[in-house]
Amino acid sequence: MEAASATRRLRVASVNVNGIRAAFRTSGVRAGNGDGMREWLADRDVDVLTLQEVRAPDAVVHELLGPDWYIAHAEAGAKGRAGVAIATRLEPTATRIGIGEDYFATAGRWIEVDVTVPTAAGDARLTAVSAYVHSGEAGTARQEDKYRFLTAMERRLPEIRQSADLAVVTGDLNVGHTTRDIKNWKGNATRAGFLPEERAYFDRFFGVHGWVDVHRALAGDVEGPYTWWSMRGSAFDNDAGWRIDYQIATPELARAATTASVDRAASWDTRWSDHAPLVIDYHL
Repeated sequence: MEAASATRRLRVASVNVNGIRAAFRTSGVRAGNGDGMREWLADRDVDVLTLQEVRAPDAVVHELLGPDWYIAHAEAGAKGRAGVAIATRLEPTATRIGIGEDYFATAGRWIEVDVTVPTAAGDARLTAVSAYVHSGEAGTARQEDKYRFLTAMERRLPEIRQSADLAVVTGDLNVGHTTRDIKNWKGNATRAGFLPEERAYFDRFFGVHGWVDVHRALAGDVEGPYTWWSMRGSAFDNDAGWRIDYQIATPELARAATTASVDRAASWDTRWSDHAPLVIDYHL
């Protein structure tokens, strides 16, 4: 296996695959006429790949991704649910599963790996995280689980920043932080994913705790770019989406980010997930 390129470009891609077996099996939800995720991945020259909603046993994940990756996978205890993974071209020096407490130990929603990356100043320890935050449902126990997980995140982020030279938390975080992140935000103001209490966590992530929303920093003050669209109606065709997939980084890594891309499918019927990959290049 090869490390990141000699130019010290580190390409990090994150995507909620909505079931890795289905993503590899078809190039579109209805079309079923191509290699789907396999084809996309072969063309993207990714160094660190983070996945959410893997929903498959460990053996299947290794079989589909193939032998050219080092793979760390947190399978959910509930069969066919959740699951997060990180595949890297760099051999991990450490892997950690779960976040903060035993309550989430088998949830399949948080995994960390440490890798050594070359930088202009020498080798550095990079911590990469794949996270899948609960979707929640206002006023229910599902929403309480979501707040419990976000609270665990808020405790963990300072610890990661203290221990790593560089760090990035990626994944489907299931919250639109501002009105720029949801096309129809007014109609969703009382729904999970855009509740004031949820958004306040992100205020603190990027304020009190000093992490950077890298995609927003590179995209600027624009609507979106969205990363998820409902499967119902014409949301995808009308680009009525949500920006709920993130790469949030420590300032030292965020300063190295140069380009961000949402790999949105050309048409509804060529999608292999209801999310699009978020790909960011860091030049170290």
